[in-house]
Amino acid sequence: MSDDIPVRVRPEIAALPPYKQGKQAGADAFKLSSNENPFDPLPSVLDAMQQQTAINRYPDATASRLRHALAERYGVGPDDVHIGSGSVAIIAQLMLAAAGPGDEVVYAWRSFEAYPGLVLIAGATPVEVPLLPDARHDLDAMAAAITPRTRAVIVCTPNNPTGPIVTQAEFDAFIEKVPADTLVLLDEAYAEFVTDPDAVDGRRVLASGRHPNVVVLRTFSKAYGLAGLRVGYAVGHRRILDAARSTAIPLSVTAQAEEAALASLDAEADLLDRVSTIVERRDDLVARLRAQGWSIPQTQGNFVWLATGAETTDAAAAFEAAGLIVRPFAGDGIRISVGESTAVENVVRIAASVIDTLQAEHPARAIA
Repeated sequence: MSDDIPVRVRPEIAALPPYKQGKQAGADAFKLSSNENPFDPLPSVLDAMQQQTAINRYPDATASRLRHALAERYGVGPDDVHIGSGSVAIIAQLMLAAAGPGDEVVYAWRSFEAYPGLVLIAGATPVEVPLLPDARHDLDAMAAAITPRTRAVIVCTPNNPTGPIVTQAEFDAFIEKVPADTLVLLDEAYAEFVTDPDAVDGRRVLASGRHPNVVVLRTFSKAYGLAGLRVGYAVGHRRILDAARSTAIPLSVTAQAEEAALASLDAEADLLDRVSTIVERRDDLVARLRAQGWSIPQTQGNFVWLATGAETTDAAAAFEAAGLIVRPFAGDGIRISVGESTAVENVVRIAASVIDTLQAEHPARAIA
C-alpha cells in the first residue's frame, strides 16, 4: 500500500508529525518519559471514581460541580472556569478560537512540544523565540516578537522540558508590553512543584484584575496524579473561556474524571505531601547530577533537563539499556521525570557514565 495520503489534506497538516508520547516502559523498566506522578492514586480518589458507574450516560458537559469548586478556590464565578480533557485540550480550543490563517502565535522554544502542532492545526503561524542560555524564557525577545498579526502568546512556567520558572517581576514587566487585545496563556501545568517564592503565580495575576487578556491553565495530571483520566482547567475572563467552550469537543471530560478531581481537591493535603516528597527527590537529583559535572537548569517542575545536544540519541539509549525510559528531544537534550526513589538512584548511576562520554567543552557540562 502506498504511503501517499489518498485524500486531499491541508499541506501543513500532512507535513506535521503526530504528537509523540513519551515511550511506554516494560514491566522491568521505569517510565520517566512523561512527567507522571509515580505514586498510586489515593484510596479515597479511587473510591470516588469507582462510585461513578453510570457509563451508559453522558457526563455533565460543563463539569459544573468541579467548575464551582475551583471557582470558589480562585474567588471567581463558575463561568470564569473552564474544564477540559487536560490543559492541553484547552490550549487547542483557545488556539482555534483566537488564531487562524495569517495570524501568529508566539512562544518560547524549546518548550512544550505540543505548542507548534496546536498552532499549525489552527491554521496560524508559530513564532518560536529561543530560550536564554540558562534555559529560561527570553521575555524581552518574546515581547519584541509581537506584531499586529500576533493573536496569542504562550508562557510556560515552569518551562517544559527545561524546568526554570518565570518570576512574578518578569511576568509583570512582560505583560505591560503585550497589547491588551492579545491573548496570553500562562501555562502552569507544574505549578504545585514550584518552591521558588519569586515565581509568577497565576492566581495573583488574575486577582489583580488588571489584565483580563490573561488565562491561567492548570492540570490534575501531574501533582494530583490523574494523568490517565485527562482533566485540566483554565481560569480567566468568561468571554474568553466562552470562545474555548465554543470550539471544544462536547462531552470530552468524563464523569469519572470529574469525580476523581473533586476527590483530589478534598484530599489535597495528602496529595501535596506526596508532591513534597517528589520535590525533595528532584532537588537531591539536581545536586547529585551537578556534583558529577552536569550543567542542570534551575528546575522547578518534576523533571530535570540534560542538554546532551548532538549526543542525545546515544545518551537516551544508555538510559534505556539500564531500564530507564527517558524523553529524548533529538539534537537538544533529554528530559527525565522524577520517579520512584530506586529510579532516581539508577538515573544518577547512568548519568555518571554518560557524562564521561561527553567532551570537556560540551554544553551539558558545567564550567569548572
